[in-house]
Amino acid sequence: MAQPDPAQRRRLTELARALAQTGPALPGTLLERHNRCGKPNCRCKHDPPMLHGPYYQWTRKIDGKTVTRWLSPQQHERYRDWFAAAQRARALFTEIEQLSLTIAETTEGWA
Repeated sequence: MAQPDPAQRRRLTELARALAQTGPALPGTLLERHNRCGKPNCRCKHDPPMLHGPYYQWTRKIDGKTVTRWLSPQQHERYRDWFAAAQRARALFTEIEQLSLTIAETTEGWA
C-alpha cells in the first residue's frame, strides 16, 4: 500500500481540516451582468452607456444540462460566500488529488 511521507501526511491532514471547515457551498458559476435594453432613447444607449443592472446569474449543470437561475441582490448577498466556499473546496480537493498522484507515482516508480 502506498504511504505518504511525514510531510505529505501533514499536508493531507491540513487539507482535510480546511475542507471540513468549508461550510455550505453552492456549485456552479455566479455572474454579474449589466445589459442594454431595446428602448431606443434609453440611458443604456447613450455615450458613454449607463447599462442596466447589476443582474446576478447563477448557472450550473443538472443531469448534463445547464440550468440558469436569476438571483435578486438580496439573494446574491446571502449566498455569495457559499459560491466562494465551493470554489475553495474545489481548489482544496484538486490539491488533495495532485498530492495523491505524486504519492502514487513515487510509490509505483511512474515519475
